[in-house]
Amino acid sequence: MNSEYWLISAPGDKTCQQTWETMNNVTSKQNNLCENFKFHIPDLKVGTLDQLVGLSDDLGKLDGYVEQTTRKIAAYLGDVLEDQRDKLYENLQANNNDLTSYITRFQWDLAKYPTKQSLRNIADIISKQVGQIDADLKTKSAAYNNLKGNLQNLEKKQSGSLLTRNLADLVKKEHFILDSEYLTTLLVIVPKANMGDWNAHYEKITDMIVPRSSQTITQDQDYVLCTVTLFKKVVDEFKLHARERKFVVREFVYNEEELAAGKNEITKLVTDKKKQFGPLVRWLKVNFSECFCAWVHVKALRVFVESVLRYGLPVNFQAILIHPNKKSTKRLRDVLQQLYGHLDGSAASSGGNADNVDIPGLGFGQSEYFPYVYYKLNIDMVETKV
Repeated sequence: MNSEYWLISAPGDKTCQQTWETMNNVTSKQNNLCENFKFHIPDLKVGTLDQLVGLSDDLGKLDGYVEQTTRKIAAYLGDVLEDQRDKLYENLQANNNDLTSYITRFQWDLAKYPTKQSLRNIADIISKQVGQIDADLKTKSAAYNNLKGNLQNLEKKQSGSLLTRNLADLVKKEHFILDSEYLTTLLVIVPKANMGDWNAHYEKITDMIVPRSSQTITQDQDYVLCTVTLFKKVVDEFKLHARERKFVVREFVYNEEELAAGKNEITKLVTDKKKQFGPLVRWLKVNFSECFCAWVHVKALRVFVESVLRYGLPVNFQAILIHPNKKSTKRLRDVLQQLYGHLDGSAASSGGNADNVDIPGLGFGQSEYFPYVYYKLNIDMVETKV
């Protein structure tokens, strides 16, 4: 499926309808190079030529910013959906339509962007609206990511090797000598290969170890979790000599209240995450739609401004949304060149390859300049990076 669309405009012949029919006839009906849709731009306030020139630049920047924000929201929604990521496409809608329907049947939103406002004001409304959404996204995503990160850390401690994982859910009260003035129980991680050494020698690692006090609690692929009971005053010495033999003493104090609190923390985080998931997904869906619609309105503004700058006044142009057949894009460019080459002396003289001219300093490799007004829209919001 080709997710790329071209938004072009050409000056009205005797009527704009005639421009549409001529173009549609040679590209779509006769040659099947693309599918075309009329793109309705309302009568906007033109203002002065100077204003239009200044606005043209600013709209270019705004276009990039709004697109980037829209893609950021789509990408984050994909992250939040996690294992339901395959539902991402159906959640990316514009004004309760799929993205294709929205752009091919584009209607200017008069309530949000009143046409009696100046072009600059409309651009400012969009800029403020998207800026606010972008700021809210940063806050919301930081809070949710923090919660998710804490939960992942705790879950990691529930799994992983005995060297690093949380031991609280593996031990029982009876494994420990508690409330003794002199004795304490340590938890020791012994590599499986060294178990013979441990059983033979643990009682002799230091003095003051309780004979036959070692119990095996559990094991994983590589390690065994053992206990040993000894006098408190030799704990540091025991740790030192144990390490020399590759036995690792884990810092652990058996405290039932703390252990219960640890388990409750995981439960609480899981509940919190579930609670935040629904509202966050709804917020992302609503604001993806807001941003995507704003983005298409910016494209409409750009077409309007550029058409007036190129084709002059009174305003008389037809905007057309083209969905090119992927295999025929070169041919389609040539046909459009034949149709509109006369609009621009320089493009006609360079044989229609004006789009491959390197313009130093722009850094785009090729500047997409054609004798007609042209903007590209890629509505694949999932795979394509800005």
